[in-house]
Amino acid sequence: MVSSSPGFLKVNVDGATSSNWKSSGIGGILRNAKSKKLGNFSKASGPGLPILAELKAIREGLDWFFDSNWGDKGRLILESDSADALSWIKNPGVCPVMFLQLVQDIGKKVLDRNVILRHIKRGGNWEADSLAKQGIGWGRNQNGQLGLGTTEDSLVPQKIQAFQGISIKMVAAGAEHTAAVSEDGALYGWGWGRYGNLGLGDRTDRLVPEKVSTLGGEKMNMVACGWRHTISVSDTGGLYTYGWSKYGQLGHGDFEDHLVPHKVEALANSFIKQISGGWRHTMALTSGGKLYGWGWNKFGQVGVGDNTDHCSPVQVKFPHEQKVIQVSCGWRHTLAITEERNVFSWGRGTNGQLGHGESMDRNLPKIVEALSCDGSSGQQIESSKLDPLSGKSWVSPTERYAIVPDESGQTVHSERGYGGDVSVPRLT
Repeated sequence: MVSSSPGFLKVNVDGATSSNWKSSGIGGILRNAKSKKLGNFSKASGPGLPILAELKAIREGLDWFFDSNWGDKGRLILESDSADALSWIKNPGVCPVMFLQLVQDIGKKVLDRNVILRHIKRGGNWEADSLAKQGIGWGRNQNGQLGLGTTEDSLVPQKIQAFQGISIKMVAAGAEHTAAVSEDGALYGWGWGRYGNLGLGDRTDRLVPEKVSTLGGEKMNMVACGWRHTISVSDTGGLYTYGWSKYGQLGHGDFEDHLVPHKVEALANSFIKQISGGWRHTMALTSGGKLYGWGWNKFGQVGVGDNTDHCSPVQVKFPHEQKVIQVSCGWRHTLAITEERNVFSWGRGTNGQLGHGESMDRNLPKIVEALSCDGSSGQQIESSKLDPLSGKSWVSPTERYAIVPDESGQTVHSERGYGGDVSVPRLT
């Protein structure tokens, strides 16, 4: 039956599988002709080949749309990045026998409902891909940090059933705990909770995600985890921290643990646009380009010119008052990019992870010459990755190495090597 409405509605779908194909997820997002988001779905779809997950995502997208209230409000355009799946639906004669029944079932739904099938390039459906992968966890799980209801490790991705019907916007992982923010601004925590780092008011572990209820009506926009502490930011730019604070990493002016999210009053007048948590230190970036750091500072990783721990935010200063656009914490060091596309690093540097051509610690930001516009090589580094949620770049260092691509797309490494550490970035 063809809809009588002259308008069009678009469902973009995708499937995702684990590396051994023992589990998969499917997801989709509905938008109107003006690209306004109207709804989404995400669910587990069992084991199978990647192409099977793609076909299941298409079938589920059709069923979900026509079973919803939107089914009679416009003609459906269904988008997928799987050229094979769409080709088989349009021409079942070329479909492998093992998928033929499913393909014929989809084809009948498409024909009966006068659905338009559209192929999009891979990467153009990152939101649907994110939904397909949403809520799938795996790895070490001794404290329930996978959110699966057990403490058994998982070698393959598994759907977190607690998030069934909930669209997750962002997740963050600490050493043994996990945090998440939903599309509607709810904050969740699970896993190891000994220091209150789940934000649930106690020191008890959780085997499944539990909603943080002590936010005073504030909706959260982003979350990050340190080793044993958690950082979140509200829609209004307010900064909240909770968990372990032996080294002042919560930024509340003391060294006391907090079992629920507590607003960082020292930055109450600033709009926080990015956060990052190191092992025992924290960094926050304001909308005005000012960077603040606090917490454990034995190696100068806070970046304020000393090696003293700080329990309140202290502004990190850059040459010529350059504004910062991105920041990321490693285990004991920190990196930042300024508006001038200069890369700075500071903190632990004994293995060359700061990229300065030397193996020494720094307690103030020092430009990485090989990667900066104002450096000796004059290379301009845009970012190491584009965040699809914000459309902005970010750098992701770890304790022993940093990786940043140059303009040609080649990867520049500063990495650890026993007996031969690399202390300046090199092309590989």
